[in-house]
Amino acid sequence: MEDRKNGSPEEPLILISNDDGIDSEGIAALAGAMGDFGEVYIVAPMDEQSAVGHAITVRDPVRARAWDFTEEAGVAAAWAVSGTPADCVKLAVNQLLPRRPRLVVSGINRGPNTAVNVIYSGTVSAATEASILGIDAAAFSLCEWDGGHYATAARVARRVARRILKKGLPEGVLLNVNVPSRPLDRLAGTRVTRQARARWEESFTARTDPFDEPYYWMAGEFVDLDEGEGTDLGAVEEGYVSVTPLQHDLTAYDHLAGVREWTWEE
Repeated sequence: MEDRKNGSPEEPLILISNDDGIDSEGIAALAGAMGDFGEVYIVAPMDEQSAVGHAITVRDPVRARAWDFTEEAGVAAAWAVSGTPADCVKLAVNQLLPRRPRLVVSGINRGPNTAVNVIYSGTVSAATEASILGIDAAAFSLCEWDGGHYATAARVARRVARRILKKGLPEGVLLNVNVPSRPLDRLAGTRVTRQARARWEESFTARTDPFDEPYYWMAGEFVDLDEGEGTDLGAVEEGYVSVTPLQHDLTAYDHLAGVREWTWEE
């Protein structure tokens, strides 16, 4: 099989990462779903890195340790990395892997990555980093915080990966996939969606540690601000798999002309 982007006749290389950590249930499920598509490698954080966004490590060393996966998972090799999800993808592509990946898949995340959560998500950021590097990528999340139907999300991931490998993605575009936590035969279908408008309304509780030093514990309530149609939130709530094309170019093109009309000198 010829590599569409690299012109290589070698078997496609599939890189898997996440933000829940290398020993998470979701990454094992995703690895099992990718085995038939090529040579599978895992490079993921040693510890949970949820909500770190697209942070990268620049002032500390990044360490990678070989990690054992069972033969049943079909993984060629795996590394646990001391850094963030974005660090994992950078290190994998530039140092650890034997050749450039054809596809990077991230997840399966524990909990949804819809609406504004896309900005905070380390799972999405791993896929975004791959897209920045010019590699097709997708992030997968299971919309359930406590356990849930990882087998369903793995089957969905397999379907999406197959289509990406066949069709390819536009440059600079990745897919963010959110899967309702229910049996496969109870999914309502698949919708291509947009990112909903939402925000977290946070509050902080002031506490004191045993050394009488203050610290603060954050809590928050998720608020859906979007009453329009076609959102990722709406699709998941109705039992559909949500597939949202994302891009790392954050320019608000519709507003360039208006801002250019501002007066910048007093």
